[in-house]
Amino acid sequence: MEIKGASPDLYNEDLAPAKVRNWGPFSIFNVWTSDVHSLWGYYLAASLFLFCGGFVNFVVAIGIGSLIIYALMNMVGYAGVRTGVPYPVLARASFGIWGANLPALVRAVVACFWYGAQTAAASGAIVALLIRSETYANFNRDVHFLGHSGLEVICFVVVWGLQLLIIQKGMETVRRFQDWAGPAVWVMMLILAIYLCAKSGTFAFTSDIPTDVLLEKTKDAGIPGTPGSWTSLFAVAAIWVTYFSALYLNFCDFTRYAPNPAAVRKGNIWGLPVNLVLFSMVAGVTTIAAYDVYHEVLLHPDQVSAKFDSWFLALVAALTFAVATLGINVVANFVSPAFDFANVFPRRIDFKKGGYIAALIALVLYPFAPWEGSAASFVGIIGATMGPILGVMMVDFYLIRKGEVDVEALYREDGEFRFQGGWHVNALVAAGIGALFSSILPNLTNWLPSWWGIYGWFFGVAIAGAIYYVLRSMALSAGARAVKA
Repeated sequence: MEIKGASPDLYNEDLAPAKVRNWGPFSIFNVWTSDVHSLWGYYLAASLFLFCGGFVNFVVAIGIGSLIIYALMNMVGYAGVRTGVPYPVLARASFGIWGANLPALVRAVVACFWYGAQTAAASGAIVALLIRSETYANFNRDVHFLGHSGLEVICFVVVWGLQLLIIQKGMETVRRFQDWAGPAVWVMMLILAIYLCAKSGTFAFTSDIPTDVLLEKTKDAGIPGTPGSWTSLFAVAAIWVTYFSALYLNFCDFTRYAPNPAAVRKGNIWGLPVNLVLFSMVAGVTTIAAYDVYHEVLLHPDQVSAKFDSWFLALVAALTFAVATLGINVVANFVSPAFDFANVFPRRIDFKKGGYIAALIALVLYPFAPWEGSAASFVGIIGATMGPILGVMMVDFYLIRKGEVDVEALYREDGEFRFQGGWHVNALVAAGIGALFSSILPNLTNWLPSWWGIYGWFFGVAIAGAIYYVLRSMALSAGARAVKA
């Protein structure tokens, strides 16, 4: 689509509607293999396994969560196919042409946190391999700066730099990279599981991890109930859904390149419920086998690979996990902020510059390592900030606009989406109230029940969406009455 009369402050070639739509089901599927098959994805799945108290419970909880994820991603994905625009541009329809910068920056900042977390996880896999050597082990023990060992800092910077090479040629390079990176991790995960099962002498779907060990490992995660209880299972499903909260917002960054909704639907069915459940099952089997072999609960894949007797297997594992993390960072934490920062200053920032800004912020965050600690808590706090934005956008797109958006007006300063001087007050009020209940009150006060934070993302979506629908409906009704008068 050619945009006529676009404002230079709202338009550049990277933000324009997609012209080439060659992302078929396989590329959409590999968005998810790249996003899920990472060290953090494995770590979260293995951590959630402990809360379920058994393999069947784990598969049921993850399965229910995965179906919810599938439905939500289809909703967001279809919006991308219909409009052809990236997330920050789509947000203009609900938040206004200038107001959209606020949700865009929220998503960008979250991506920077995740960018750092994933890069740290990948570099940790390399460190685990290198300290098999006495020389590197001594260096790792004796040299420290920026709050980390010298070896950790060096590996982080190297992995951080390698990621920047992937995006030199834009989104087509991203598609090609993810099409092989995601499947490669599946192969390594299976090797890891088979190796441990063979070493333990059994292939088990039932856990023999003692209850006292489970309680000790899960005591600081903030999840209510004992492992295997209904409250824990509901919490596991909720955390699994929340883990994908960032991509609910910007999945349209990828589906805008899909030829039709069918391609999105087919890619999603294999990439989400099928792939997620199978990946989680492998993580569960590996956790059980690792306990049987090493008599420890090992949640990080690099912790497992570090114990391999074979240097070659440890090397392959470290490199594969590093590649996997490059994949998820490019898909989930580079593409989105690249578009988001470009949306703020289209005249000066393009896709590449926006991505470089995100990478630089992640580098600055590294000494503080805000992602260290409980996987469940980190996912909940980060994810909850984005629920209200999704609630407003989806209510606006599906309930208010019935899936029809004037795409050309998204790039005009004097068009339909100017609202109040470029800001849509109703959307901002709704998102603000939603954020109050999803993030601020649960994390900064003790006014709400202790379990509230686990479901903060859901509350944010529901509260913000409902308030926006009421405010927007009232405004439209008032406008209609004024026209008649």
